[in-house]
Amino acid sequence: MTDCTHNNLTLLPPEKSKLRCQHCHLTIAPEELGKSYCPECFEMSGRKRYDFEAIAAEKTDLHRYRCEKCGVIIECE
Repeated sequence: MTDCTHNNLTLLPPEKSKLRCQHCHLTIAPEELGKSYCPECFEMSGRKRYDFEAIAAEKTDLHRYRCEKCGVIIECE
């Protein structure tokens, strides 16, 4: 157990929508992928696959904070 009092918190941004590969099911942010192929499929099979489905971010009233001292994630309404 940690002795941290969590006095230095940073508000984390809400989760954004992501893309999931229809072949290997890798989930990746659109910013990371760009207009490229699935890096997991390419690494595993050498095939460049561009088939992704959009995964909407879950709507929630929770706010997430990270303690800068110990790294714990705290969720609250």
